[in-house]
Amino acid sequence: MRPLTIAACLTLGLFAAPAGAQDAAPAAGDPARGHQLTYTCVGCHGIAGYKNAYPNYHVPKIGGQSQTYLVNALVEYRRGTRSHPTMQAQAQGFSDQDIADIAAFLSGLQ
Repeated sequence: MRPLTIAACLTLGLFAAPAGAQDAAPAAGDPARGHQLTYTCVGCHGIAGYKNAYPNYHVPKIGGQSQTYLVNALVEYRRGTRSHPTMQAQAQGFSDQDIADIAAFLSGLQ
């Protein structure tokens, strides 16, 4: 019985998250790198009053938004829990560090 218990514990240990992993702080963003990553964002978000042709959607201003808002929005687009096909496609290619960098840059804009 003891070898079976040890084997079960070791197996479960392989799937457990490291201690404190859920409490890890988000990565600090690098605004300079974020600036490089936002070159495609300007095509829609950099034009005052721009609206998509389809679906007809007002494109929000993202410069100066809070980092928390920007990170949450991009993560939700990446997960598919926030719906917008173009933004979901954009966010799919972003790592957590990319998102932190983008948010650091955009939140610093006026």
